[in-house]
Amino acid sequence: RRYPTVEIRAETFNGSTHVPVPSDSAFLKALLFELRLIDDHIFAEHRDTCTRINHSSVYSVRTEGGDLWPVLAFQKSGLIYACLPLVEESLEPRPPLLTVSGLSQGLALLLGIVDYISPSRKNEAEMSAKIGQLRNLLIQACPLGTPLNTNIRSLNSSFDDIQETPTDENQPAWRSNTYKGKPQINVCITEKVKCMQYDKRDVVDMWQVYGAVNCKCDIEGSAPNVTLSLNLPTNGPPLQDIVVHHCVTSVDPAMLMSSSAEPLDDSVYNGPYKFPFIPPSDSFNLCYYTSQVPVPPILGCYQLIEEGSQLKITVNLKLHESIKNSFEYCEARVPFFNRGPIAQLEYKVSYGQLDLSREKSLLVWVIGQKFPKSLEVSLTGTVSFGTAGKEHPTDYVCTGNTAYVKLYFRIPDFTLTGCYVDQHSIQIFAPGKPKITASRELISSDYYIWNSKAPAPTTYKTLF
Repeated sequence: RRYPTVEIRAETFNGSTHVPVPSDSAFLKALLFELRLIDDHIFAEHRDTCTRINHSSVYSVRTEGGDLWPVLAFQKSGLIYACLPLVEESLEPRPPLLTVSGLSQGLALLLGIVDYISPSRKNEAEMSAKIGQLRNLLIQACPLGTPLNTNIRSLNSSFDDIQETPTDENQPAWRSNTYKGKPQINVCITEKVKCMQYDKRDVVDMWQVYGAVNCKCDIEGSAPNVTLSLNLPTNGPPLQDIVVHHCVTSVDPAMLMSSSAEPLDDSVYNGPYKFPFIPPSDSFNLCYYTSQVPVPPILGCYQLIEEGSQLKITVNLKLHESIKNSFEYCEARVPFFNRGPIAQLEYKVSYGQLDLSREKSLLVWVIGQKFPKSLEVSLTGTVSFGTAGKEHPTDYVCTGNTAYVKLYFRIPDFTLTGCYVDQHSIQIFAPGKPKITASRELISSDYYIWNSKAPAPTTYKTLF
């Protein structure tokens, strides 16, 4: 889609440095060349010189009229998403990317289109139909070249619906259409736990919990008011670093003052956390938070010792007694970097089963959906390797005996902070009694246990 109004503005802002946008076919050919999707065997100095390393998805596309910049482009599931944002200043010298506000607007619009199209990528007919509707949707999302609504999925796809845009002055901009039907509310608390365990006296283990509260409110009315409360159990760790969605109408300032950068004291706000809001039409994250929990859910110890051509490994894991012993899945992955394929493996597991990956460079220990009554499991084994090939994984950090075990797990109906939604406390100022569904889950994220017999990277701050 082209916007003549934007092109006229660009010419006004850029003056003598203005480069006209070529025809669609010429622009497409130039973009494909820049992305190395055609003529990649040809050396083009402006594109292929080693002094030019692109660190972003912003390109300078060479056309007959000059270099078009900044062209925002990326590939996703076999499609190219691209736009040319307006730079509201002179292009000589080129301004820093962070000062070009059109870049963030263009990226938000492209990501909205990705979110709209990508669920249909495996069904060609459905994808073609969606792409055919894009023109109508862009008239609503970006009528004169400035994105007004980047949530493409929430828009109506027919022109008939556009003429019936609600005129209710109380309807907020983020509530793009009104719902008709039986009222219902779905709330899901998702907590993720990151962890770095070293099993060493001189290195402190680190872990962090961060959560998101996702809501989908199907309620009639142009501006329905909802109040939702998050609760903590007695002596539960308080929520910190709370960030709320812009649809929240008011909030207790004390709730937002609790920061993980400061030590906890007795005066810290520990709930209940009330959020009055006017919900958007689509699902959204009501708030994000972090918390300082006293222990990680699974404590581990990993020892890897090299003896000649063999490696001896020992992995011990213990589920903390306060954690719900009911997993959707739980597995530990033991990778072997910078070595050949596993040629010989002897092992013993106290619980679960051990599998070898197809490329024979990774052990997958499937613990399953429960830990045993002792809450402890162990793996011991001896591994030897064949000759390394190009296809085997390498890692610049994990060399020699510096190695790790990475845990993957999900515990449904559980949060590490104990945070939950009290369904009876949800207040809705709208007609009808809604059906309320509340769920919660704990998911591992970057959960590492490093080999205690070798030095491990301890600059954890870059990972959190």
